[in-house]
Amino acid sequence: MSNGSINNSDVINEAIIFAVKAHEGMYRKGKKTPYILHPLEAASIVSTMTDNPEVIAAAVLHDVLEDTDISFETLKEKFGYIAELVSYESENKRKDQNPEDTWNIRKEETVEFFMHEANIESKIIALGDKLANMRSIYRDYQILGDDLWKKFHQKNKCQQGWYYKSMAEALKDLEIHPAYKEFKDLVEKIF
Repeated sequence: MSNGSINNSDVINEAIIFAVKAHEGMYRKGKKTPYILHPLEAASIVSTMTDNPEVIAAAVLHDVLEDTDISFETLKEKFGYIAELVSYESENKRKDQNPEDTWNIRKEETVEFFMHEANIESKIIALGDKLANMRSIYRDYQILGDDLWKKFHQKNKCQQGWYYKSMAEALKDLEIHPAYKEFKDLVEKIF
């Protein structure tokens, strides 16, 4: 059980309701696609690798700490251990600085964490997130080509390639899963 108020059979539904409210009015970069579709896709991918409801719920919530005003304390109070899984997937955005200026350090910290510290549950959540991103990037790349990178904080395709290739290496212990193969294949097609 996550905490005293939510049992495992309800935790995914509670996470979806919470994430929908937290991401209300948000859209994907450069699109009119409601942001909530990304964490839902990530959770769907995660559900192909585990049936653990806490890990699936964490995938639904994976961007709540990073991209909304929800605090870790609020998330922990509502979801218990799930908040810790979410925090592992959350970058220190350094909100007082320009995102373009902090992109490299944020991505280096992420790669380092997933290479050396992350547990398997965190890696599964990260793979769900990164594969969902890579699917979107691949679709957009087919239409926009290299103009695609203009909408990102890091506009250098080589740097983006370094990040995604490094994450593929960091998540290599998930290579038994079809999701990993799809992620690695998309990374190789784009970069």
